[in-house]
Amino acid sequence: GQGQGPKAEAAIAEGKDQGMWVILQNCHLAVSWMPKLEAVVEELDPEKVAHDFRLWLTAMPSKEFPVSVLQNGMKMTVEPPKGLKSNLLRAYAALDEDWFNEACSQSRGCQHAFRKMLFGLFFFHGLIQERCNFGPLGWNI
Repeated sequence: GQGQGPKAEAAIAEGKDQGMWVILQNCHLAVSWMPKLEAVVEELDPEKVAHDFRLWLTAMPSKEFPVSVLQNGMKMTVEPPKGLKSNLLRAYAALDEDWFNEACSQSRGCQHAFRKMLFGLFFFHGLIQERCNFGPLGWNI
């Protein structure tokens, strides 16, 4: 939001001195601050920065994002799974096994119903995720 630039700069300064990790989220929304971010990143000297310091920047793809920051940093992308099967596999992989076993063991009679309900929930979520790829066409036509 507006006025967050000085706070971000202060967090980076503190992090590089004390060896902390700093994360700045949604950098693509701070278009007016991008030149300053570029300058701050260019001033980071590995010789003068604490060994444990890490600067994480999250952003959507943006033409305004400084190219030098992208070129000098490590990039990671996170994309949702493609396809209903991938969505289901991701949902089941993220499920905490201890929670699942505890939920199923509380009542022996509901184990089958609980598993069916969970599959239905995951299936519905995956279906919605897939339909979102088509924008309004996925819901109206």
